[in-house]
Amino acid sequence: VQLQASGGGLVQAGGSLRLSCTASVRPSSRFIMGWFRQVPGKERKFVAAYNWNGNRQYYADSVKGRFTISRDVGKNTVYLQMNYLKPEDTAVYYCAADARLILSSIQYDHEYDYWGQGTQVTVSS
Repeated sequence: VQLQASGGGLVQAGGSLRLSCTASVRPSSRFIMGWFRQVPGKERKFVAAYNWNGNRQYYADSVKGRFTISRDVGKNTVYLQMNYLKPEDTAVYYCAADARLILSSIQYDHEYDYWGQGTQVTVSS
C-alpha cells in the first residue's frame, strides 16, 4: 500500500489548511488511516485517525474541536481539515495506515505499517 499525502503550506495563525492522503488500494473494512505530526528533535505524535469500518474518528486532545478527519470512499482518500491553526501546530504531517490495528493502538506510530511522505505545515504568529 502506498500513501500519497498533500496539502501542506504556510498559513497565518487562525487560518485553515486541508491535508489529503490517498491510498493506492481500496481500504479494506479493517483499515485505519491516520495522521501524525513531528517537529525536529521530537517524537512523532498522533493527530487523528479514521476507522474505515466503523466510520468513526479519533483525535488527539490538542486538536479536538479544531481539526476534522473525513474520508472519500470513492477516492480512497482521507482528509484532515485543520481550522483555527496555531503556531504550535507547525510540524511535518505524516499520513499512516494499517489494516490490522486494534483501536486501542491507533495513537502509536510504531503500530502502523504504511506511511506517506511528510508534508510541511507552518503556522506563523
